[in-house]
Amino acid sequence: MASVHESLYFNPMMTNGVVHANVFGIKDWVTPYKMALLVLLSELGRAGAQLGLLERRRLNRLLLPLLQGPDMPLSRLRKAIEESCPHLASSVHIRLKLMAEGELKDMEQFFDDLSDSFTGTEPEVHKTSVVGLFLRHMILAYNKLSFSQVYKLYTALQQYFQNDEKKNGIDETEMELTNTEELEGKMEKEELDVPLREEEISCSGPLSQKQAEYFLSQQASLLKNDETKALTPASLQKELNNLLKFNPDFAEAHYLSYLNSLRVQDVFSSTHSLLHYFDRLILTGAESKSNGDEGYGRSLRYAALNLAALHCRFGHYQQAELALQEAIRIAQESNDHVCLQHCLSWLYILEQKIFDSCVLLEHSVNKSLHFGLPYLASLGIQSLVQQRAFAGKAANKLMDALKDSDLLHWKHSLSELIDISIAQKTAIWRLYGRSTMALQQAQTLLSMNSLEAVNVGVQQNNTESFAVVLCHLAELHAEQGYFAAASEILKHLKERFPPNSQHAQLWMLFDQKIQFERAMNDGRYHIADSLVAGITALNSIEGVYRKAIVLKAQNQMSEAHKLLQKLLIHCQKIKNTEMVISVLLSIAELYWRSSCHTIALPVLLQALALSREYSLQYLASETVLNLAFSQLILGIPEQALNILHMAIEPVLAHGAVLDKGCAMFLVAKCQVASAASYTPQKKIEALESAISNLNEAKTYFAKVDCKEQLRDVLYFQARLFHTLGKTQERNKCAMLFRQLHQELPAHGVPLINAFK
Repeated sequence: MASVHESLYFNPMMTNGVVHANVFGIKDWVTPYKMALLVLLSELGRAGAQLGLLERRRLNRLLLPLLQGPDMPLSRLRKAIEESCPHLASSVHIRLKLMAEGELKDMEQFFDDLSDSFTGTEPEVHKTSVVGLFLRHMILAYNKLSFSQVYKLYTALQQYFQNDEKKNGIDETEMELTNTEELEGKMEKEELDVPLREEEISCSGPLSQKQAEYFLSQQASLLKNDETKALTPASLQKELNNLLKFNPDFAEAHYLSYLNSLRVQDVFSSTHSLLHYFDRLILTGAESKSNGDEGYGRSLRYAALNLAALHCRFGHYQQAELALQEAIRIAQESNDHVCLQHCLSWLYILEQKIFDSCVLLEHSVNKSLHFGLPYLASLGIQSLVQQRAFAGKAANKLMDALKDSDLLHWKHSLSELIDISIAQKTAIWRLYGRSTMALQQAQTLLSMNSLEAVNVGVQQNNTESFAVVLCHLAELHAEQGYFAAASEILKHLKERFPPNSQHAQLWMLFDQKIQFERAMNDGRYHIADSLVAGITALNSIEGVYRKAIVLKAQNQMSEAHKLLQKLLIHCQKIKNTEMVISVLLSIAELYWRSSCHTIALPVLLQALALSREYSLQYLASETVLNLAFSQLILGIPEQALNILHMAIEPVLAHGAVLDKGCAMFLVAKCQVASAASYTPQKKIEALESAISNLNEAKTYFAKVDCKEQLRDVLYFQARLFHTLGKTQERNKCAMLFRQLHQELPAHGVPLINAFK
């Protein structure tokens, strides 16, 4: 970097051929790229009525991103102009060539002629328009340059044009050496690479104030709505460091650096950038000066509040509480009710880690509505709904509350909260076991266009809400045996949320769980065991539970029982009721396999009581199926058939394919056991009905490739066909059974002692 100090008020900089002049508050400088834009504007004025309406409209739409965006190579600028008006692109190139290959006086004359655009009764450019302001900034910045700096600008323009000529020469040589197909492939690749502007930004030198503001707003918007289209964390940080090198007091750049550090979970850098943001906000007087000390105090309390949110995100709850207390104290001193409501909502989040209390949250919602804070009130309502869903409240009341929240969203056009509300409805219906309703809500969100469009043409569809809904959709498809569709959804998730993005952990967990279930269904327990480590890294509770399932499948009963007991105590402590019920059902199955049938009954009754208390209908139905199986084992199949009618309908309507198959298999077992006391004619009818149910169960098991269950069904069918004297059907089932039996190892467990 070469810096020339010519006076107390004049400090231009020269970096990579870019002249920077910041004179008496001028926040823009002349670059070769901006001179090319000036030539474009000059040629556009000369063309006048010769341009068609469509071409002029395209050029007008092109001008704003060209003026606001970072500097770009001349070849890319020419290509952009050619797409709108090829004739004008040729004129701009010829004019630049004459200026670059001419003398210094040609550039001087060009800037002198620019002022003519504002003269006359009907000037070509209005002084207060976007183009007019740009022209005035460039003329003023150029007039403030010394002769040596004008010469440096001229040489930079020559270099800018020569680089384009060299590139075109290389391209022409390559065109001669390559055939048409290779050239088309190369052009397609270049078109695909057009949105990725990292290389251009990194070689463009320092940005002006307007360019920097546009760049920061664009990247911040992309980080919020479509992280994949933003620069990578390393590239973005490099550009931010470049901005801060030329202007260390640029507060917005520090805040974007804070957001960028959060993407990679860098607690040190994010804290450092956040503190620098509020320091610069105070030092540069960015707060309202009319408020006196109020602006300074406002920065302090919101700095403490943001610091509390940062620590809470990283799990530093003690530091978060200290920062929150500081924010509350300063807000109370300043009588800032808005800040106090934000503090109250964060205080609820912190205290939720210690004890369950919705008093603070209810107070926060009421106060937020009173002070006209719909965003905060809606978030409070949704948090209340979430807490009460885990507490077992009725679904109709929760949906009524969410309906009231949706009215706030549509009234105030809070599109982000509309997405969150629909995603939460999907999760609540999944919690209650209503897969059809969950699927409907997921499709609603995916087919809904967001109200808030991003300024770079991206819709708000890469948020956490969409990640949650797509993950539920993948799991719902996998449960119904549509593994190819689930894989496509997960593939789309991987493209939309790459592994280094903020919400990638969501699809990673669902992907591991789906692979685990497929391996367990297929009897490949060694593969399922290898997936446990990945699940544990993403969710420790799920990982321990899956490990216990693998141990149970491998007949390591004592190890599985110890693990499940520890998990049960932990889940009861943290009040994870859904997992508590699942663990109780697994413990009951361990008792069956150990021939302790009577001990399993109290465990199942406890699970049934919990599932009904917390309105978990699907888990309640699954528990009833387990109770029916217990009664079958204890020798009362008639009673088992009676209670099966209570549970079979919800399972067939909303259950996974594997659960449907197990339910129909259990019905067939109960029918066969009950037929022992029937008359011969009635017994034959019962056995034929059981065979029909076994056929349905076989269809379900085949859909999810559950070979172990298929083998058991075939064995049972063969015995029934033998009893009915149907030799041909019996032999067919026996042959299929033998094929599966040779493929899968037998566990040595009696068939009657296994429900799933």
